[in-house]
Amino acid sequence: MTREQPEVRTTGEARFTPGTFSPDPHQAGPLAMLLAQARIETRLFLRHSEQQLLSLVIPLGSLIALSLMPLLDAEEPVAVILPLTLAISAVSAGFTGQAIAVAFDRRYGALKRIGASGVPRWVIIAGKVLGVLAVSAVQTILLCTTALVLGWRPDPMNLPLAALTLMIGVAAFTALGLFMGGTLSSEIVLALANLVWFLLIGIASYVQIRSGSIGDWAEWTVVIPSVALTQGLNNAVTGVFPTPELLILVAWALIAGAATVRVFKFTA
Repeated sequence: MTREQPEVRTTGEARFTPGTFSPDPHQAGPLAMLLAQARIETRLFLRHSEQQLLSLVIPLGSLIALSLMPLLDAEEPVAVILPLTLAISAVSAGFTGQAIAVAFDRRYGALKRIGASGVPRWVIIAGKVLGVLAVSAVQTILLCTTALVLGWRPDPMNLPLAALTLMIGVAAFTALGLFMGGTLSSEIVLALANLVWFLLIGIASYVQIRSGSIGDWAEWTVVIPSVALTQGLNNAVTGVFPTPELLILVAWALIAGAATVRVFKFTA
């Protein structure tokens, strides 16, 4: 006695029309994957207290302290300090935060599981960039609102250019952070990312606060991304188009982004 064999179609035609059964699993489109990844990255970032300390508490405290205490020889100290604190926030969220987070995600196998799910590498990287941009938008609103309370009165016509400069700066620092976190071990990244953070912020602070008394050599420091972002924001808010600063930030973003996509590793 032989068992009846199930009917097999060899013509390649579907036996049932699409949508007959539910659920109907299939790979999401690139935009849907990108938005989902960005949403996850934003939620994870907001839940991390250490990253919030670097990205919001320190810049906010610096803005309030340096604006109220008689430490700067300026008529409007808040106008000098705000671009610097926005740059600190961008460096902290985009570079240091992402470098450390990605390095430890690689170490504990989190990125390996994401990569095995079929999410393309560029979606993971772009999702992290969008997540940092979303967080930076919240931080920028809080910092600018505090600056307004402290007496900052910008020209509203200059704000879109300042926002564009900040977005490019955040993208550049995020690409740099992903490059470091996606290539080096977590132990090296933990030490190196914090050291580079101090150097970037220290140089930008010195140039911004002492720009009128440190000589012509300060003009060359604009090639440093933190200085380029600080000076670009300062020029944009005052109505000067920051052409060299934007070009430098775009170059950093493109070079670091291309290198990250090429050498980014999911495992430690």
